[in-house]
Amino acid sequence: MARPAEEAPVALTVRPTAPALVPSVAAMGYTEGRFAHSAELALPTGAAQLLVNLDADALSSSPLRGASRRTRGAAVHGPFSEPAVIDPAQQRAVLWVAFRPAGVRPFLTVPVSALRDELVDLGELWGTDGVVLRERLLEAVAAEGPRAGLRVLETALTGRVEGPGRPDPAVRLAAALLDRGTPVGEVADRLGWTTGRLARGCTGQLGLTPKRYARIRRFQRLLRRVNAGHGPPDWAVLAADCGYHDQAHLIHEFRALAGITPTGYAPRTPLERNHVPLGG
Repeated sequence: MARPAEEAPVALTVRPTAPALVPSVAAMGYTEGRFAHSAELALPTGAAQLLVNLDADALSSSPLRGASRRTRGAAVHGPFSEPAVIDPAQQRAVLWVAFRPAGVRPFLTVPVSALRDELVDLGELWGTDGVVLRERLLEAVAAEGPRAGLRVLETALTGRVEGPGRPDPAVRLAAALLDRGTPVGEVADRLGWTTGRLARGCTGQLGLTPKRYARIRRFQRLLRRVNAGHGPPDWAVLAADCGYHDQAHLIHEFRALAGITPTGYAPRTPLERNHVPLGG
């Protein structure tokens, strides 16, 4: 699986085919590549991921504040609310699952909030099934390639869905409204909920409070605009368009959620806007 450092990553992305997974899983995929930089920032998205490192039996994530998280090669990265430093060497060959808002909840026996800002070994969440999954995926990929590995991963996920396997539709609607920039109070009114009930629903199923989730999704709207543009960004215009009070507010939020200034933001590629190389 070794590749030259200057060669672009190989990427394969698919949608789940099992009906039980469609409400919970946004996409699954395989990425293979080598990178010249030794560390990179992973920016918060508000979503959870399942990651399986096929190159080495290790994963790690180091928030800019606090202790590093280290696991074996299969883990769930809960929704993280702050930037973290990750090792590009752990992305040489990775199978991944991106969950929809509240989508990771059916695969857990704990609230999603228990995984916030955490990298949790799959063995801790799934027991023996989580411990052996990486070996099963390695065998499938070695025998038939990444698509075979994704089929095995999809089968494993289908077998873990608890109950009907559908996230709470009210929380899903709340997430969609917050993603569009709808104020928290208005979201509660739309659902016929109190703000306290909205906070409990979002924290338990999204893993984040409504306010924090809204901040992260506003930040993601900003990054989409930055990476879709041609030429230097006009930060004052972007601040107005993306829901910030002014350019100073945008800069403050950028520092809080990315750990860098807007002018220091240089993602790996425009399509990998949440991966920011830190060094050679």
